Amino acid sequence: MMLASGENIKLNIFGASHSETIGMTLEGIPAGEHIDPQALQRFLDRRAPGRTPWSTARREPDRPEFTCGLCEGLTDGGPLTAVIRNLDRRSGDYAAFARTPRPGHADYTAAVKYGAAWDNAGGGAFSGRMTAPLCIAGGICLQLLAKEGIRVIARIAEIGGISDVGELEADISEKDFPVVNDTSGKAMIDRIMEIKAQRDSLGGVVECKVLGLPAGLGGPLFEGLESRIAALVFAIPAVKGVEFGAGFGAARLRGSENNDPFLLREGEIVTETNRCGGLLGGITDGMPLCFRAAFKPTPSIALSQRSVDLERMEETELRIAGRHDPCVVPRAVPVVEAAAALAVYDALLTRRKELAQWS
Repeated sequence: MMLASGENIKLNIFGASHSETIGMTLEGIPAGEHIDPQALQRFLDRRAPGRTPWSTARREPDRPEFTCGLCEGLTDGGPLTAVIRNLDRRSGDYAAFARTPRPGHADYTAAVKYGAAWDNAGGGAFSGRMTAPLCIAGGICLQLLAKEGIRVIARIAEIGGISDVGELEADISEKDFPVVNDTSGKAMIDRIMEIKAQRDSLGGVVECKVLGLPAGLGGPLFEGLESRIAALVFAIPAVKGVEFGAGFGAARLRGSENNDPFLLREGEIVTETNRCGGLLGGITDGMPLCFRAAFKPTPSIALSQRSVDLERMEETELRIAGRHDPCVVPRAVPVVEAAAALAVYDALLTRRKELAQWS
C-alpha cells in the first residue's frame, strides 16, 4: 500500500499491475459533495490502455467500483474507497525478469529491497498501471475544484524532440492526442509509430496549468505548493524532472529579465509576465499556476539489452516481450492533471481553514 498525505486529505493506493484488483482510498473529502460518475469515467478513459495505436495493446475497461464513501452519488464524509479489476493480464511475460532485471526498470532495486517475495508481473507496484487509482482520486478532486471555478488542464508539450507550438489556454482534454497545434501532434504521432517499428521508445514533456486559483494558497519552505505538487508528480512512474514557470531557463536570465512586474487591472493585482509560474514563496499569486513534467522513454523495449543473470551472476543479453507503450506521454497527460488536482484541492481546504480562523 502506497500513501500520500496532505494537510487535509490522505490517499492510499493499493494493489499491483497484475493483481486481481487495484484501487485507492481517499480520506478527508467533505460530506455532501456530488461526484459525477460519467465525468469520472471519461477522465479515466483518457488514461486507460489499449485505446490507440500509439499505446500498449493491453486493454482494460478501468471501471471504478466504489465500496464505501458514496451514498447515492454524494460523499458521506468517510473514506472513499474504489477498486478497478485487472482483466487483461499476461503475467507469464514477466517471469524471467525476477532473475534478469530489465535495464531502466525497478526490477533490480525491488529485488534488493524486497527479495524474492515481490510481485514483478507487469512491473508490480512500480508500474504505470498504478496511476489508474491515482486518476480516480485526482478525477474526484478535479470535479470539486471545477465547482470553485478552478480548472486543471494539461497537454503534450514535447515528444522525441518535437515541440508543440502554442499557448495552453483552452480545455483540450477531450482530444485523443492533447496538443495545441495539430501539425505538431501529427508529427509526434508519426515519430512514435516510427520508433515503435524500430522496437524502441520515446520520452517527452507534459505541460500543465491551473486556472482560476485565488492568491494565498500554499506557504513557505515545506508548505510551498511547488513542493506539494512536485511530490505527487514525481510519484508518477517515468517522471524524471519537474519545473515551474521559467524553470531551469530562469538560471540563464538576469533578475531584471526574470522578475514579473506587478500591475493593476480593473482593481486587481496581476503580473505583466508569469515567469514565476503563478507562485511566489510557495504561495499562489492569482496568476495561472504553470509547470512542466519530463518523462523518460519507456524502458521496456524489444531491442536486445545488456543485463545480469542474478542467479548465475553472469552478464547476459535480454530481450523483453510483453505489451508496452512506445511512449507513455500521451496517456500521462490526465495523470499529471490528477496529481496537480490532489495537491491544489488540499491547499484549497487549508486556505478555507485559515480564513475561517481569521474571520
